[in-house]
Amino acid sequence: MDNETVNILLVEDSAGDAELTREALANGRISHHLDVVCDGEEAIQFLNKKGKYSNANKPDLILLDLNMPRKDGFEVLSEIKDNPNLNTIPVVILTTSNSEQDFYRCFELKASAFFIKPVDLYSFFEVINSIEDFWFTKAKSPSLPK
Repeated sequence: MDNETVNILLVEDSAGDAELTREALANGRISHHLDVVCDGEEAIQFLNKKGKYSNANKPDLILLDLNMPRKDGFEVLSEIKDNPNLNTIPVVILTTSNSEQDFYRCFELKASAFFIKPVDLYSFFEVINSIEDFWFTKAKSPSLPK
């Protein structure tokens, strides 16, 4: 990928995890713009450009937590993949859940990938950097910049 700026939407209710993700991406190689929303209802408003998100950029990649208030990640994933204007955006699940049931349910709902958040800082940065490297340098997707 050239020096294009990519748009990433992080859907994360933990302020600490959101800040760690922001730091990991800042240390990466890809020019990016990161938007962060803290629950599933806000994510759907952002993606549909409703209310305060009327000027939001369509994300090239969504990093989605599962366990959130108001609307969980499964509901958000389902709405994204059922929407013809959004369904080509890669959605990477980034969660603390190591439930096999959650893993299979995410792929039934057409998640692009599933990562369990590591508890130590180095491993967390490594996971974020591997997501960045894969989706923006190796993978080809209809919604990613050419």
